[in-house]
Amino acid sequence: MIRIQEILDKVQGYRPDADIEAIRKAYVFAAANHAGQVRLSGEPYLSHPLAVADTLADLRLDDASIIAGLLHDTVEDTHATIEDIDEMFGEEVADVVDGVTKISLITFDSKEEQQAENIRKMILAMSEDIRVLIVKLADRLHNMRTLDFQKPEKQKRIAQETMDIYAPLANRLGLHRVKMELEDLSFRYIKPDAYAQIEDWLEKHRQSDTEYIGNVRATIGEMLEANEIQGKVKGRIKHIYSIYRKMTAQSLTLAAMHDIIAFRDRMDHERHHLP
Repeated sequence: MIRIQEILDKVQGYRPDADIEAIRKAYVFAAANHAGQVRLSGEPYLSHPLAVADTLADLRLDDASIIAGLLHDTVEDTHATIEDIDEMFGEEVADVVDGVTKISLITFDSKEEQQAENIRKMILAMSEDIRVLIVKLADRLHNMRTLDFQKPEKQKRIAQETMDIYAPLANRLGLHRVKMELEDLSFRYIKPDAYAQIEDWLEKHRQSDTEYIGNVRATIGEMLEANEIQGKVKGRIKHIYSIYRKMTAQSLTLAAMHDIIAFRDRMDHERHHLP
């Protein structure tokens, strides 16, 4: 389980003037209200809001967001009220927690693409503060990371909901790493056989692909330096769901897939895909 001090250290690393005592106070409040609650994994329930707050710290969010991440389930799952949070942590935090709670109460019972788009629009309209959406996405991300402990039918339902609703929302907010992880985690439960096949194939090629990325980065880096151009090239192997999507769109087999490595410059102005 993540420790609160790890989160505090992370926040201070990018916000030296952060209100550390307020964050610590939120942790104590969450710990007291979730005391005795246990997740399906057997971990104390507090492990979940800590993981959410940690993700928000990775995204370099502000103090109110970190505090809301720690408190986001207290109204829905404990005896705490929005009024309690408003009184102890202020209106700003209370509004974010209230928004996250309202989104959590929405039921998604349609997989139709148009209906999914309507739900996404509704969630966006409900969230006057973008931090509500980011906290909710961090919440969903940790729930997807621990989905193994749910029953199979619930795993598939939550995974489909994540693929239809939350991954596109992450994409709209520019949270591309969150979007990619949500897609891969969802795909693992929606089409487990296809996921396992691609994962195994990538693992077999990982060493050669990693060496190729290193060689290309080094070559381009030398060219930039020789021409006195400031820049930094990043390379990565595409994530599993994006590979599957291209395979199905172009009716390709894994053996025929070449476009699995992406490079980009530091400013991300242009992307180049190489075989």
